[in-house]
Amino acid sequence: MKSLIFTGIAFFSFSILALGQSLNPIPLTQQWERKMEFLAPDETSFDFEKKKKILIFSLHTGFDHWVRPHTSEMIKIISKKSEAFDVFETKDISMMELQNLSKYDVLFLNNTNSKPEFRNLFVDKLEEITDWDSVAIWSKAKELEQNISQYVQNGGGLFLIHGANTTFNNSMEFSSLTGGSFDYHTPQQKFQVRLADPNHPLVQAFPTEGFAHVDEPYFYKNAYEKMDFKPLLYFRNEEITNQRKGQELKEGITYVAWIRKSGKGRVMYCAASHNAQSFENPDLLRFYLDGLQYVAGDVQVDETPIGK
Repeated sequence: MKSLIFTGIAFFSFSILALGQSLNPIPLTQQWERKMEFLAPDETSFDFEKKKKILIFSLHTGFDHWVRPHTSEMIKIISKKSEAFDVFETKDISMMELQNLSKYDVLFLNNTNSKPEFRNLFVDKLEEITDWDSVAIWSKAKELEQNISQYVQNGGGLFLIHGANTTFNNSMEFSSLTGGSFDYHTPQQKFQVRLADPNHPLVQAFPTEGFAHVDEPYFYKNAYEKMDFKPLLYFRNEEITNQRKGQELKEGITYVAWIRKSGKGRVMYCAASHNAQSFENPDLLRFYLDGLQYVAGDVQVDETPIGK
């Protein structure tokens, strides 16, 4: 029944896209939340011993994705309905101190976009809230960034969604931790998201052929070239229109989601989605919940990096 409902919603959304390149923002209402509650998985895919804690970090200084509050509510809804997670949300950078991060099992970076000038979320915020000189600001920003890396090394889970990979977009350390940095995206369009390995436990929510999706396809740089991750989802480059002039990719694939092990912890990145309409796909909601269980350590899966 949920899949049939999604089919109707998707057709409507894609019809809108035919009239314009971007899907229109939709309000975050109680009606929308009730729809998410209905579409969300009733239970987890994988057994777990105890409920765990997620910290959603929703600070942004750069591009303001309208989907950010919808994303937070979606994570809260799938966590509550499945009874797998307790969720807390903050925009306070003091929560990135290691003693605060250590209280949570998962750090979820919700479109934590930084400004283009420095591409460093913490530098941007410290410039705003302190009167420190630039040396002190950059030193503290680096400390907070390294806290996230140390948190993962110590066994914490890190989940990044969509624009979160621009948090420290010029940092090779962060790029290596997360699997890649943002390069650019094309205008929004409809494209087919495909499964890198249909037998992998983390993509079992989807049909084997993948799913049609409306989004701004992301391309990556820096650590992405090393392919030091296990891919989950991808698109075919030849199917993406309006690529950056002079950098058009006419063959090969680009990944949409992946996982990687780092120290004792786990990282997952998923580019979907710029639009709250995407969350009306119950398979995608299941995928997010499965991913949260992965980074929380509830399930052991193949994490072998394809670059190795």
